[in-house]
Amino acid sequence: MSQSPTNLHKTLGAFHLWGIAVGLVISGEYFGWSYGWATAGTLGFLVATVFVAVIYTAFIFSFTELTCAIPQAGGPFTYSSRALGRWGGLVVGLATLVEFIFAPPAIALAIGAYLNVQFPGLSPKVAACGAYLVFMALNIVGVHIAATFELFITIAAIIELLVFMGVVAPAFSWQNFLHDGWGAAPHFGWEAMGGIFAAIPFAIWFFLAIEGVAMAAEEAKDPKRAIPIAYIAGVLTLVSLAFGVMLFAGGVGDWHSLANLNDPLPQAMKRVVGSNSGWLHMLVWLGLFGLVASLHGIIMGYARQIFALARAGFLPKVLGQLHPRFQTPYMATIAGGVIGIAAIFSDDFISINGQSLTATLVTMSVFGALTMYVLSMISLFRLRRTEPDLHRSYRAPLYPVLPGIALIGALIALVAVISCNGTIFCIYLGFMVVLSVLFMALSRKQPVQ
Repeated sequence: MSQSPTNLHKTLGAFHLWGIAVGLVISGEYFGWSYGWATAGTLGFLVATVFVAVIYTAFIFSFTELTCAIPQAGGPFTYSSRALGRWGGLVVGLATLVEFIFAPPAIALAIGAYLNVQFPGLSPKVAACGAYLVFMALNIVGVHIAATFELFITIAAIIELLVFMGVVAPAFSWQNFLHDGWGAAPHFGWEAMGGIFAAIPFAIWFFLAIEGVAMAAEEAKDPKRAIPIAYIAGVLTLVSLAFGVMLFAGGVGDWHSLANLNDPLPQAMKRVVGSNSGWLHMLVWLGLFGLVASLHGIIMGYARQIFALARAGFLPKVLGQLHPRFQTPYMATIAGGVIGIAAIFSDDFISINGQSLTATLVTMSVFGALTMYVLSMISLFRLRRTEPDLHRSYRAPLYPVLPGIALIGALIALVAVISCNGTIFCIYLGFMVVLSVLFMALSRKQPVQ
């Protein structure tokens, strides 16, 4: 009996990877971020977004060095295993899993809510579950097909965001955007700073999961060329779109009415074109493209992270199996989907500090991401010292300044999110400690590949 292969096929080019980078994140441009207005006002949230954009830009320009030097499906898990040892790798791998396992249920529920608006008889949870099953199946069928689909819907979602900005631009007013700009605070000061700190998780939602390209690096045809192009073009695309939608949505009327909505863009456009406009209907329908792109891309990411952890011996060996025909990590895809679907149907039964399960999942994803960002930058510094001869086709510019900005910024963001979400952080910390000890105890002591 021949041993099943454990290496993924190399079929992706730079354009596919750019589509994955942007597609993983682009749902964050459509929903979620506007809750930052409720905590900090438009100006406070703008400050938070500038801070987070600087962190992500510095991080991606630095993280690309690791992805090019070690293009493995484990991504951050593999880099930290090499730099920080087996414990460090496991902690980063689990943090990345938290980010990529807990974000999809929130996105799937948003897809269900969008479809429920168009088809009131359709249960949002049934629609969310259906979306999960469809995109799990698409990911299993083949990475090239999945990445091509991701590229198509990502481009459609970008076009739709540009259409939104163009349609509402004539009604934009700085006076609208600046009105009550610091939210509940009368002016910039300590009270406003508290709102800015509380808004950081929602600003992170603009960029969360872009680093998922690292999980597809093993499937790139020419990773040393394709990955820098995809990452750098991807983060610049997302920064431009984030500021564009935030500014235009906030300047077309009273932003307060959009601050606690899951669909701020359609509601902002409705003020300009009316509720019966074809532009509005197009935005609602194509807005699904952004949500679908992120759900589909993050499923691709969590599958590769589970696959890598299983291949390294931390998870059951069955989760490291590739499909005999499609050569995709099908068991890992199914396992993550089971967790996500269970979370969807638990939404009505779990509430922490008055937050819905969806909001809790988003916050947990942010904790996982920030943990991974901090340890990835530490890994970059350590590998520069311990493996100076490692072939680096791309080097982080302005080293060590740029990685240092990313590291310090991520630490500040982590402290800010902890200070505003203490209960959820305790749950996250307990989850990480228990699983780290359990997985280390049960691991098969295989070398990281």
